[in-house]
Amino acid sequence: RFSLFFTSQLPQGLGYTSPLPLFPYIQPLTDSILLQAVERINAAVRAGVPENTLPEVYPSAADLYQRELTSLQQQSPDGSLSHPELLVAVEMLSSVVLINRALDVGDRNSMWRQLASAVTGLSNVEDEYAQRYMDELMRLKAVAREEGSDYLTWNDIQACVDQVNLTIQEEHERIVAIGQINEALDGGDPQNTLEALLHSAAKLTDVDPSVAQHYYDKLLEARREKAHETEDPSAVLWLDEIQNAVLMSNKDTQEALQFSQAIQAINRAVDSGEAPKTLAALRSPGAGLYGVTPECVQNYQDDLAKIKQDKTQDGDNGSDWMKHWVKGGHNYYYNLKTGEGSWTEPADFLQNNTQLNKEDIQSVVSGVTTTYNREQLWLANESLIAKLQAGCRGYLVRKGLKERKDFLKSQDPAITTIQVRGQTLPFLWTWSESQYFLDSSNPFSSPSQRFLPSDLLLQCINDVVKIQAFIRANKARDDYKTLINADDPPMAVVRKFVHLLDHSDQDFQEELDLMRLREEVVTNIRSNQQLENDLNLMDIKIGLLVKNKITLQEVVSHSNKLTKKNKGELSNLMMMNKQRGGLKALSKEKRLKLEAYQYLFYLLQTNPTYLAKLIFQMPQNKSTKFMDSVIFTLYNYASNQREEYLLLKLFKTALQEEIKSKVDQIQEIVTGNPTVIKMVVSFNRGARGQNALRQILAPVVKEIMDDKTLNIKTDPVDIYKSWVNQMETQTGEASKLPYEVTPEQAMSHEEVRTRLEASIKNMRTVTDKFLSAIIVSVDKIPYGMRFTSKVLKDTLHEKFPDATEDELLKIVGNLLYYRYMNPAIVAPDAFDIIDLSAGGQLTTDQRRNLGSIAKMLQHAASNKMFLGDNAHLNPINEYLSSSYQKFRRFFLAACDVPSLEDKFNVDQYSDLVTLQKPVIYISIGEVINTHTLLLDHQDAIASEHNDPIHELLEDLGEVPTIESLIGENPLPPGDPNRETMGKTEVSLTLANKFDVPGEANAEMDARTLLLNTKRLIVDVIRFQPGETLTEILEGAANPEQEVEYQRAMQRRAIRDAKTPEKMKQAKPVVDDSLTLQGKKDKIRSNLQRLAELGKVHPENRYQDLINDIAKDIRNQRRYRQRRKAELVKLQQTNAALNSKTAFYNVQIDYYNQYIKTCMDNLASNKGKLSKKPGDTKAKKSKQVSQKYTAARLHEKGVLIEIEDLQTNQFKNVIFEISPSEAVGVFDVKAKFMGVHLETLQLEYQDLLQLQYEGVAVMKLFDRATINVNLLIFLLNKKFYGK
Repeated sequence: RFSLFFTSQLPQGLGYTSPLPLFPYIQPLTDSILLQAVERINAAVRAGVPENTLPEVYPSAADLYQRELTSLQQQSPDGSLSHPELLVAVEMLSSVVLINRALDVGDRNSMWRQLASAVTGLSNVEDEYAQRYMDELMRLKAVAREEGSDYLTWNDIQACVDQVNLTIQEEHERIVAIGQINEALDGGDPQNTLEALLHSAAKLTDVDPSVAQHYYDKLLEARREKAHETEDPSAVLWLDEIQNAVLMSNKDTQEALQFSQAIQAINRAVDSGEAPKTLAALRSPGAGLYGVTPECVQNYQDDLAKIKQDKTQDGDNGSDWMKHWVKGGHNYYYNLKTGEGSWTEPADFLQNNTQLNKEDIQSVVSGVTTTYNREQLWLANESLIAKLQAGCRGYLVRKGLKERKDFLKSQDPAITTIQVRGQTLPFLWTWSESQYFLDSSNPFSSPSQRFLPSDLLLQCINDVVKIQAFIRANKARDDYKTLINADDPPMAVVRKFVHLLDHSDQDFQEELDLMRLREEVVTNIRSNQQLENDLNLMDIKIGLLVKNKITLQEVVSHSNKLTKKNKGELSNLMMMNKQRGGLKALSKEKRLKLEAYQYLFYLLQTNPTYLAKLIFQMPQNKSTKFMDSVIFTLYNYASNQREEYLLLKLFKTALQEEIKSKVDQIQEIVTGNPTVIKMVVSFNRGARGQNALRQILAPVVKEIMDDKTLNIKTDPVDIYKSWVNQMETQTGEASKLPYEVTPEQAMSHEEVRTRLEASIKNMRTVTDKFLSAIIVSVDKIPYGMRFTSKVLKDTLHEKFPDATEDELLKIVGNLLYYRYMNPAIVAPDAFDIIDLSAGGQLTTDQRRNLGSIAKMLQHAASNKMFLGDNAHLNPINEYLSSSYQKFRRFFLAACDVPSLEDKFNVDQYSDLVTLQKPVIYISIGEVINTHTLLLDHQDAIASEHNDPIHELLEDLGEVPTIESLIGENPLPPGDPNRETMGKTEVSLTLANKFDVPGEANAEMDARTLLLNTKRLIVDVIRFQPGETLTEILEGAANPEQEVEYQRAMQRRAIRDAKTPEKMKQAKPVVDDSLTLQGKKDKIRSNLQRLAELGKVHPENRYQDLINDIAKDIRNQRRYRQRRKAELVKLQQTNAALNSKTAFYNVQIDYYNQYIKTCMDNLASNKGKLSKKPGDTKAKKSKQVSQKYTAARLHEKGVLIEIEDLQTNQFKNVIFEISPSEAVGVFDVKAKFMGVHLETLQLEYQDLLQLQYEGVAVMKLFDRATINVNLLIFLLNKKFYGK
């Protein structure tokens, strides 16, 4: 084929002036030298040595030159190639090499230059098909490479060109054929439609001429449906729709034939009279009958035979045809004799009048089956029916009985009257006789006066009952008021209510619930804190992974720590160590060690001075970690009144210490980061205070987030850029305004000023909503925050007496608003103010809006005006001043709180109502850390040598190892299991070593002696009456009182035996083995000693002790009320913590899925890590292609025009967009009337580059003009969820 082009390439004249490509260094030679060179080339070709043949022409393609030139040489008549032939052949082969190189590197421009070049010598190359040629060549190149061939030959390339031309020609012919099919449908002739379907250019498969009528009907239906869906009456069918209609018609034909044959088989079976055959025919899938039940087979046979017999009474018309109405609403004609069918009605068609059709058969089947099912239902529910009948009869009997009882009840007054008269009749008779006898001598008395009316007596009895109840109720109220208000309540009143001091079963149950909830709350808080820290670290690691700063293996390693812990594990882990020699092992040594730690932590908990000083002995980073773990653990996160009081007392002591020792100027509280302030805010914004922030801020934050139209921008430059971008997006043209401007230049535009004014107006409106929500929420702010604010204000005023009240209130505002509330407004998702799903986040506009509001509130709280660079916000300053006055009143109200003692009623609860000892839940690592810090700083925190903490530390000795407290063998220093073991938790029941109860200490301790005496008095006065304590002690107890007392003591012993260890009295209970008289003797002895100590006064008959007991009774009631309130509060806290744990677990699942996807990507693309692996939504979208007609894209504005195609034809063009395997690359396919035309790859990064460069439109397929911005928007919405 090369010879066709040789003549046009021959050199002119005998002296060849064009050098051979094989030897570019050879100058024009003489004829003889030239002939010798040609001979050497031919000889080299024959020898088959590529290096000798073409040493100077693309050495890497020597095999190609050798193979192709050898083929040409063999085709030559004399077995040799002349010089002109070699020259042209080598030039063409060199061009082929260049085409192959362009294919290897994907250089489409170089490829097209060589294809269109005359040197290459390709024929029938059309410019408009360039894209198709190159796509096909690249595909062939890939196939050749897989087969081990490095080059496409000239013949391969020419064949490719011819094949593409042929394909395009066939596509055009197919489009014409599709048009002819649509025109045939318009003509209304099924035969013309069949001919169009059979046209070879349409390339439709499975077209059967016998189904012509059904093809026509189905195609018409498909076109009508398409016209209805697209609301386009002129809609036409495309290739795939036509092919689908053909296949569906064939399927309908097959199903219709099977259906007709099944109906005929049923008729034959009925005629045979054999029920089994009829059942088999009825159950044939082709018949499409439902509800066929084998048990009803004989009934089916009988009923169907009867119907058929009725049909034959009028005679058989002898027709062989049956017409069936089949699926889709079409008639199918079936010949009973030949067993064949047709969609076209036969000539002289007559329906057979003796055959059963489907409607007849289905009617019989449904009727018989329904009757059978009803019978079976009655039989299956016979027992239930009997019960129903019994229930109905029982109801009637009960109704009659109720009516009888109602009647009798309505006659109660009459019955009562009869009974009273019957009971009083003997009395009245006797009284009347005596009265008659006494009055018989009185001549002035009348007979009617000698008898008392019975009705009057009955009325008096009812009044007496009411009067007695009223008197008893008033007496009880008066007694309780006396107990509450009287300075010296009488003994009789105290005795009446002394039973309230007993602990009922409900008291014990509530205490158990309280202990369980406290343990759960503390455990959940610690678990959630660990999960939150791990998740935050996971966020950082994933961010580093995305930036390729760390490896995927490091992320996977950290993810293994994110485990969903069983709540029971944290508090019960130490139980397994009892048998292994742990801290709670059953040995004397371990018991002493455990008690020493319990004494130590009790002292630390109840004396805040130690921890307050210890905090400031450590570096700030270390003290923060210490506070977040040990201190909050020591106080059980303030899970009850006692521990909240002690924790706030620590905060107060530490804050006063910090201001006293570390604050030199009042503004340091604002500009610095005080340790105690940070600790207070962290605690009150945690689990216990989080609900308060949610109640205050959640409604207004949610309102702002739900307002999709709100867009607050106060920076003129941002407003200007947003305006320019909006204009460019709307017009599709680059703006003529400069993009980079100064604030002054931005404000020079009227549009910017207008938008700024609107934004300021919106900001004031929404800020006012936040301000209103805050200033009315004083009572919702946790007491701890308000108390700390008061301590802060008072302590600063004490140290800086010259500071004005405004200065002090600004610092209080810095605590209450800026540190406590402001972060929750700026990032409500981070502080659980709002609920977001795992992976969800606030939009940029929402964060900017909230940030602007927070900035406004911050300026208002600190009375700071907008000046300098923010001069454009001067109109807001007046609003800030007025808002500050509202904040000022709010801060004053927040500082107005009762003292700790008044709030928690400290020292008013006697030990008589204390059921359990304090318990803390602390990890082994925290125990060792605290022990170490106390040893390192014991001189600083307790300078006095006789301080109790020195004795406790001396008892503990050196700091033990984690393994010794756990009961494990020692581990190497770098073993990672040490950290895990350090997190093992233990419960410590705290006790006071320096106030250990006991008989010896009780004799010396007046307070313990007084307490024991009160308990003895309570036991005595409830069994022996008396007006005063002295009278009771002096009187002797009778045997009945002794017996009643002994029974009560036995019940108490049984109750104490059932009491859990942790709930037993912290103080000793007196010896209940004593008799009642023995306790009275003990009381007299104790009173004598207390009188010597000045604790009681015999001259007032020991009324002080009776008053103390009355106070205990009152406090017991208050304690029970507070306990109920605390139970409710703990339940709410626990529910919130469980909800947060569930949210963290969802996040863990989300991260695990993310990492799993990363690993899957790493496994499938080794050495190539996607920049956004694991996006579940993105992964799902890759499986879905998006199809749009050109008309739809034109409506969206994405498509502007298509060359040489009218707008009314856009409906026939389909663009299919689907993600490819490469990230950010999309395959775009173009179809016309269902015929595939072209496919190209669209890179998302290229679109972004075009948008960045300000290019508004681009070309697809060299014909379609596309809007770049709107195409990016479409891809973001459909494939990236943006």
